[in-house]
Parts: sequence; C-alpha cells; structure tokens
Amino acid sequence: MGMWRVFYESWQMECCGAPFSVGEEVNWPLAPMDPEDVRTWIPDEGHDRYDGTVRFDAHGDGWPTTRGRVLDIRLVRQVYAERSPGAHTLEPVPDTRSLTPVDTCPKWFEHEEPRTTSGLRRAHLTTGALVTLDAPDASPPEPRDRP
Repeated sequence: MGMWRVFYESWQMECCGAPFSVGEEVNWPLAPMDPEDVRTWIPDEGHDRYDGTVRFDAHGDGWPTTRGRVLDIRLVRQVYAERSPGAHTLEPVPDTRSLTPVDTCPKWFEHEEPRTTSGLRRAHLTTGALVTLDAPDASPPEPRDRP
C-alpha cells in the first residue's frame, strides 16, 4: 500500500527486539495507532505521503505481520521532569521532543538524569524509534484483524 510510519517503542526493542538498519527488509507485527498521537510530535513533513501510522507490537494478541523495507529511522527523544519536589512520577515537558536520524536502531536506549539547580528530577529519555517503512503490499491493520 505504500510508505508507513511505524513507532517502535524502546521497551519493545529492549525486551525482545532485534536491531535493524536502513535498507533492511523486516517482517513485523503491526497494530493500529491513532495518527493524531504521532502527528502531535512529528514536524510537518508531508503527512500525505504516508499511508498509515502504526506501532510495532510483539506483545499483543497476534497482530498480522507486515513485510517491508526500512527507509528511515529517527530516534524519538523526550524530556521528562518532576512537577514538585519528591514527586514519584515524571511528566513530559512540553516542546522538548526531538527526532534524531540514525542508520541503525539501537538495542538499548539512552536514559539520562542530569542534576538540576531546582532539585527537581529531570530525565532525557529516548522513547523509541520512528521508522519509515516501504510496505507496498500491505493493508492497514485494523482492530478486527486480531485472531
């Protein structure tokens, strides 16, 4: 069907994924993803050229696999911070997400917690990879596609 954007979450790769590179052919289980979830943090670079936005899901209930060639890999980075001292949860900091092009997706993703002068915890996380996949024979996965 064409080019797809695939979000490959860091935990999926670190759990049981295999690193892949630009130009490599892959066969992945893909699940539907709300395009608005991704479009809110992808710079506008011609959304019309993509046939779908999906996510890699090796832990779901048996999504069908899609074969395609990796055309582009961008690591998705986000800054998270405590909202108050001693908070146990970190929340995304608005306008701090970035995409960094790479040739190969890593097995392990960066996690950095620099010290802050305010005493609030802050983390720079690589949350996954946004992959452009050329899958000319694929059709969009739908929730009803589960076995």
